[in-house]
Amino acid sequence: MSADGLIAAYFDTGALPDLPRDHFIDGRAVAPGAGGRMESFDPGRGTAFADFAAGDAADVDHAVTSAVAGFEVWSGTSPARRCAILNEAARLMRHEAEHLAVVECVDSGKTLAEARGDIAGSARLLEYYAGAADKLDGRSVNLGNDNAAFTLREPVGVTAHIVPWNYPTSTLVRGIAPALAAGCSAVVKPAETTPFTALMIADLLIRAGLPAGVVNVVTGTGIAAGAPLVRDPRVRHVTFTGSVATGVGVMQSVAPNVTGLTLELGGKSPLVAFGDANVDAVVEGALWAIFSNAGQICSAGSRLVIHRSLHAEVRDKLVARAQRLRVGHGLRGPDIGAVNSARHLAQIDDHVSRARTRGVEIVTGGEILTDVESGKGWFYAPTILDDLAANDDAVLQEIFGPVLAIQVFEDEAEALALANGTEFALAAGIYTRDIATALRMARRVDAGQVTVNDYWAGGIELPFGGNRKSGFGREKGLEGLDAYTRSKAVTLAV
Repeated sequence: MSADGLIAAYFDTGALPDLPRDHFIDGRAVAPGAGGRMESFDPGRGTAFADFAAGDAADVDHAVTSAVAGFEVWSGTSPARRCAILNEAARLMRHEAEHLAVVECVDSGKTLAEARGDIAGSARLLEYYAGAADKLDGRSVNLGNDNAAFTLREPVGVTAHIVPWNYPTSTLVRGIAPALAAGCSAVVKPAETTPFTALMIADLLIRAGLPAGVVNVVTGTGIAAGAPLVRDPRVRHVTFTGSVATGVGVMQSVAPNVTGLTLELGGKSPLVAFGDANVDAVVEGALWAIFSNAGQICSAGSRLVIHRSLHAEVRDKLVARAQRLRVGHGLRGPDIGAVNSARHLAQIDDHVSRARTRGVEIVTGGEILTDVESGKGWFYAPTILDDLAANDDAVLQEIFGPVLAIQVFEDEAEALALANGTEFALAAGIYTRDIATALRMARRVDAGQVTVNDYWAGGIELPFGGNRKSGFGREKGLEGLDAYTRSKAVTLAV
């Protein structure tokens, strides 16, 4: 069915056809055990549209057992065959992109355009790591004698992937694609509010030729399913994306097993605009740095750190642009979609309400909205908080919503201090016409990824990850393979 047909059917019936409802273990759907089922909600309507399996420790044990057996098969599969299967998975994903995008839109609340971009990017991720599968070579080492020495890159084993709700497809694929290229198997626990695309992609991989057991998906809550997964001693690497508090808990859980860990946590990323910057570029960059995906992005440019000479002009233009943004159900083609859950919506509103109580100037937004056509759903108005102090909570705390905090600086030293003035260090954007200033700031700002004059520049070929409380380890790029391989040194005495 076409996207238009799926959309029409959904608004007519309140349901989507052919949604997977069970776990995916050992290459097939597996009904839930004692955990039963739980509902999934459409954030754009605020109502349940489907149910799915609520996993527990027994389901996780089944999945990890399957992954152990799957690893034995997959790690012995030739790199060229891995390459072919990942490329076929990318082809199938593009063929089924509209179905996946509609499901992603309804399940997460984001716009259909954003969901389509996520699916396209995920197919490209599969292709990128398909190309790496047969190039994971070791090296020959000169010991200076007659002995021969070389290194091997081996897969680490069973990997666990805890996937967040803001990017259910792309975060999943950026983890499992390099793991599969390296020869690892995987157990995936998607967020309990966005389970469906992970299940659909697991089935797609089997149809692409992946052996049963290599990728398994257990749905459910973090407490019931995620916690036993990361504690399982058979898991040799955990890739987690989520909050700092939960990430700390994951670290504590994997420590007794000395399990490898990649953490991609929160952010309070600055977009720093100097006095010589192009005003229109700053406005456009700042607008979508914070309002894309309703601000629910770890690397969102949630702070505009701007030179005083540009402050008023950029602020006023941003306010005008923000007020023209259309907020509504993702399937109706708005500029901004829904917030993922009623709970998260309340948290965003609480952040802004406390800022208002402190006397922070809210120059636009600051209120809960609903879809204009239905009067339902979980939405928050694009919001801008002006001229904040460096120690304000709205500067220091991750709001994870469509809320921009503006900070004003006088010189480069102050700009750098403000940019590095939080406990996070995930991303940063620098806007200036002066290449020397750009390079100087890029080197000195503490962030895992820095862009110049385009906040969302870069791509899957570049490593992504944070420093300090934004986490550690890198995903995407060739560096994304490092977590899933280990080096073995071999020496032959002659």
